[in-house]
Amino acid sequence: MGKFVLVDARLFAPGADLSGASNKIELTSEIEDKDATNYRSNGWKEVLGGLGSAEISAEGQWEAGDPSRVDDASWATLGGVGPYTVCPADSIVGALAYLVQGMRANYKAGDAVGEIAPWSGTVKSSWPLVRGQIAHPPGLARTADGTGTALTLGAVPAGKRLYAALHVLSVAGTATPSLTVTVESDAAADFAAPVTRAAFTAAGTPGGQAVRTDGLAITDTHYRIAWKVTGTSPSFMFAVSLGIR
Repeated sequence: MGKFVLVDARLFAPGADLSGASNKIELTSEIEDKDATNYRSNGWKEVLGGLGSAEISAEGQWEAGDPSRVDDASWATLGGVGPYTVCPADSIVGALAYLVQGMRANYKAGDAVGEIAPWSGTVKSSWPLVRGQIAHPPGLARTADGTGTALTLGAVPAGKRLYAALHVLSVAGTATPSLTVTVESDAAADFAAPVTRAAFTAAGTPGGQAVRTDGLAITDTHYRIAWKVTGTSPSFMFAVSLGIR
């Protein structure tokens, strides 16, 4: 990806797509610098990396009246921990994505008379900020079992993890519709022998989940999601992001 102008960034909160209500999204990731300077540091300050942290801050136009709108979604998650995914340029399969499990730390709304009603908010990380890809786009309704497109993420070295974020954006159907999403890996793109690496809890309402592997090495280099749908006339809109860190 070369230089580009931000015109179609995407922001997914736990169970809401806030892209259409956002006009500014910022990501910050940093590592504390701990002073380790001593008499043998040759006259230069010496530092070691301490604790890491990440933050998402966003703002835009205020809307309310539905769980998918920014005011309802913000109040529902304020003080809670959930998954967030940011894409700098669209959210098609394979698009660059940043995902994090974080706490909705603050929410602000309102401005002077005559202004378009604004909102702003911040998410502070509880897990590392992960650079990855979109494994399932938000705009496709799923009504039956299926599998996603294979992504080449590479092997997971020992001590690192595969991270995944699921955003269930809408649910329709009767007789308790349910969506169960898993993350699979394989050594090749044809997925002749897929292995389940992580599983989300079955979902019947909009919301978000984040999962990660246990830190053991995974030699497979290709990943995809699979989903199972149950209920009468079920339909689910959801987005999934994957990454390794």
